[in-house]
Amino acid sequence: MLKIRSRADLIDYCLDNQVEILNFHYCGWDGRLKTLNFVIRDEAHLINILEAGERVDGSSLFPFVEAGRSDLYVVPRYRTAFRNPFSQVPAVDVMCSFFNRDGEPFESSPEYVLHKANMVFREKTGLEMQTMGELEYYVIADDDGMYPIEDQKGYHESAPFNKFEDFRVEAIRLITQAGGMVKYAHSEVGNFRMDGKVYEQNEIEFLPVDIEEAAEQLIIAKWIMRQLAYDYGVIVTFAPKITVGKAGSGMHVHCKFTRDGKSVMSEGGDITDIVRQAIAGYMDAGTSLPAFGNPHPLSFKRLVPNQEAPTSLCWSHSNRSALVRVPLGWSSTKDMSAVCNPLETPEERDFSDKATFEWRASDATCNTYLLMAALCCAARHGFAMPDALEVARRTYVGLGVDIHASDNASILHSLEQLPASCAQAADELDRDRLIYTGDGVFSDAMIDYLIKTLKSFPEEDGLRDSWLHLA
Repeated sequence: MLKIRSRADLIDYCLDNQVEILNFHYCGWDGRLKTLNFVIRDEAHLINILEAGERVDGSSLFPFVEAGRSDLYVVPRYRTAFRNPFSQVPAVDVMCSFFNRDGEPFESSPEYVLHKANMVFREKTGLEMQTMGELEYYVIADDDGMYPIEDQKGYHESAPFNKFEDFRVEAIRLITQAGGMVKYAHSEVGNFRMDGKVYEQNEIEFLPVDIEEAAEQLIIAKWIMRQLAYDYGVIVTFAPKITVGKAGSGMHVHCKFTRDGKSVMSEGGDITDIVRQAIAGYMDAGTSLPAFGNPHPLSFKRLVPNQEAPTSLCWSHSNRSALVRVPLGWSSTKDMSAVCNPLETPEERDFSDKATFEWRASDATCNTYLLMAALCCAARHGFAMPDALEVARRTYVGLGVDIHASDNASILHSLEQLPASCAQAADELDRDRLIYTGDGVFSDAMIDYLIKTLKSFPEEDGLRDSWLHLA
C-alpha cells in the first residue's frame, strides 16, 4: 500500500522505483473501472500528466452527455495511487475526477455526486459518515466432483470443500495492496452444481472508512477480482441471482457515524437516537433506495419473501430478514478473550467503536458511488424528519421475530413493502426525488435519466439468459 499524500510524493515514488507505466482510472455511468495508460518518458512528462490530466470522450462514458459537448478532463487524485498488482513492469494506478471544459467539477459524475452528498451531510449534521461494503460473489468453474458440499450449505467451509479459498485469499491480498481496508473474507451459503459446473459463493467484507473511500475501494476490488478470475481461468459474477432456489448475492452496506473522530453509535449498551433517526430516514426512503442499489431486473429475483433478503420496511437487532439490521455491537464490557484464554488477566473492555447498522437490500449491480450518495441523502433526511424517532419505533421488529411466519401476519401487513421491479422502483424514486435532489446533490436531470433507464427494462427477464453479462 502506497502512502501518497501529494503530487511530490507520487513523483518521488515513481522516480525512486523506476515506474514505467501510469494508469488513470475512473468510472462512467455503468460503475465499472475505466483505464487510460501512459508510458512515462521522463520526469517532465510525468509532472505534466499529473498536473494537467487528460481529455476523454464523456459521451462514451455517460449516455446523457451529448456528443457535441462531450469533452471532459480526467484529473488524478494523488492520494488514491496504488501499485498495479498485475503489470509485468513497474506501474502505478491512480483514481481520477471528471472536470468540464471550464475546469469545474463535472456535476453528473457519480464520484462527484457522492462527494457533494458527503459534504452536505457533514455541514448539516456535524457528523462524519463511514460505510463498509460486504461484497458477495460466485466463482464458477468446471466441476471435478471431489469433496462436494451439500447444496446451500457452504457457509464458512474450508478447503478442500471450499474450492476457491486460494482465489479468495489472493484477491484480498491484492485488494489490500491497492489500499482496500479488508476486514475478512469467507465462503458463503450458496453452493450448487449445474451443467457440469460448480457454483461457489464467497464474500469479502471491508472495514468502515469515509463513505467516499468506501465506494471507491469496492469499485477497485471488483476490478481486481475480475482480472484475477481471468488469470485463473474461472468466472466471477456479482449477479444478484443466478438461478431459482439458490442463494443470491447482495452487497450489504454497514454505516457508522462519528463526531470528532469518536463513534456516536452506542450508549448504555444500546444504539443512540442518532442511529434511530438515520434508520428512520432509511425507512422513509426505503422504497426509493432500490432505484440506486438494485438497478437491474435480477435484483428483484433476489428480493423475495421468506428468505434472508429483505422485502419489508422494518429494522431489528440481529434479524437478517429485516431491511436494516443492527448486528452484534460489542455492547458488553466482558473480557471474552480472557474467558477462553485462562492465562490472560480479565480487564473491562470497550469495543463499542465497532458498532454499525446495516442496509441489506442492495447488490453489486449498482453504481457504488450513486448507492453511497443515496444512502447518505437518506440518512440526512432522517435527521431532518420531525417524527423520526416515532418512525423508528413503529418500524422496529423484535429480536428473533419471523415477520413471514403465519402467526405474525398482522406485523407483516402493517409494514410497507419494497418495490418488486425496476419500474416500481422508478415510480418510488419519482415520489421521493426531493430526498435526493435537496441541497443540489442529485440533479433532476440525473433522477429523470435513472427513472427512464429503470422503466426501459422488460417486465420479465430470464435468469439464465441475463446473469452472465454481470460477471
